[in-house]
Amino acid sequence: MHHDTGKDRELAAFLRSRRARLGPADVGLPASGERRRVPGLRREELAALAGVSIAHYTRLEQGNARNVSAAVLDAVARALRLTEDERLYLHRRAHPGLDPEPAPVQEAPALRQGLRQLLASLETVPALILDSDTTVVAWNRLGAALFADFAAIPRERRSVSHLLFLDAGFRRLHGANLPRVAREAVAHLRTLAARYPRDAELAAHIARMRAASAEFDGLWNALHVRGVTHRAYRLEHPQAGVIEVHGELLPLPDDPPLRLDVFTAAPGSPSQAALRRLAATSTRRAADGC
Repeated sequence: MHHDTGKDRELAAFLRSRRARLGPADVGLPASGERRRVPGLRREELAALAGVSIAHYTRLEQGNARNVSAAVLDAVARALRLTEDERLYLHRRAHPGLDPEPAPVQEAPALRQGLRQLLASLETVPALILDSDTTVVAWNRLGAALFADFAAIPRERRSVSHLLFLDAGFRRLHGANLPRVAREAVAHLRTLAARYPRDAELAAHIARMRAASAEFDGLWNALHVRGVTHRAYRLEHPQAGVIEVHGELLPLPDDPPLRLDVFTAAPGSPSQAALRRLAATSTRRAADGC
């Protein structure tokens, strides 16, 4: 959120955290042998690497991105060794008004018939549709059987964030991998916040999660940035046992910001057999958006 002072505190904290993680050896600078009072590169070292003046970089790191060009942001990103997700995040924090993707409509339209049919047709593949704040707005029968009885969960508690941090059953499902999955989920949510800076519902969702979960708030303050498009899950299902799946989070170009989340198991694997048993025995119902 940009403040009345014109300074973006989150942008400032992000840049400081990324500078702190780099040492002289990481960027090819000779070690001077002196003990540094704070970790990471000095501002003047980073400015020199980026090819900008110390004053210019200092203003940016203080959260003042006015009159900073895209070329300068890219130079800073290269100097900081940012990932592509982090580079995009930097641009979106610095120039929120120039975000290339439109803000989502505040009232979600009804799910298209084609998407409802697509979900229903995936009888042996768990599938969900997520909104910009990771709320599960639609799911097929196997998606509910594998992850949660979404139909029994009120919409305001049906986001991936809420389930991962505040739903005991969903947390148990991820077993020992819960810390990694939770960290990745918050890092992904931060990229969504930068992508949709005018999405009031998304901002409110993040504020509610920070207030409701100290674990979430700690991860949010860690400033991890990583968009999630694919990942591997090892789930400890209470009925079906251990199931290993690969998830693909796919954009729906005609329905931004919705994403289709589909999960598959390796052909011929015990996990695939377990999914088929779940599909045949589950009584949980699908939903086409609510």
